[in-house]
Amino acid sequence: MINLLSTGKSWYKRFQYDEDVDKPGDVRNILLIVATLIASVTFQAGVTPPGGVWQDDKDGHRAGQAIYACKFTAYYVFLLANTIAFSTSVLVIISLTCRFPFQLEIIIATISMIVTYGSAIFAVTPNELVKFRFIMFAAGVPFIIRGLIQLFNVIFRSNK
Repeated sequence: MINLLSTGKSWYKRFQYDEDVDKPGDVRNILLIVATLIASVTFQAGVTPPGGVWQDDKDGHRAGQAIYACKFTAYYVFLLANTIAFSTSVLVIISLTCRFPFQLEIIIATISMIVTYGSAIFAVTPNELVKFRFIMFAAGVPFIIRGLIQLFNVIFRSNK
């Protein structure tokens, strides 16, 4: 290891994906674990935002609303980034479990989780702060990008 550091070679090269060595099933399992971890963390961050929620109705705030929401820009950036990370991980989970046994149940559970996430965000965010159409758009961004990539692949493959 010391030789790698002193010669300037990248130490992480041996951890990178190698199509000749790594099995597709192993790669899919690792991606599922990573996507599930990201979905869990972002879901929890949305349900219990940083700083927690107000416990009382004093000083112009309401019980159950995010304390962090008093910093509008920072909270809005947090909501957008968290929602994009959550929906991207959900897209990866749905994509990697395609044609798995119990796929319908996975999709139903995933949709239920998305609805729960959205309702939790709605519950802890003061109504006057966030335009939820932007949050809903942010949730759709990964799906839109993936759809456009697929569309371009179909168009350019048919032209060859």
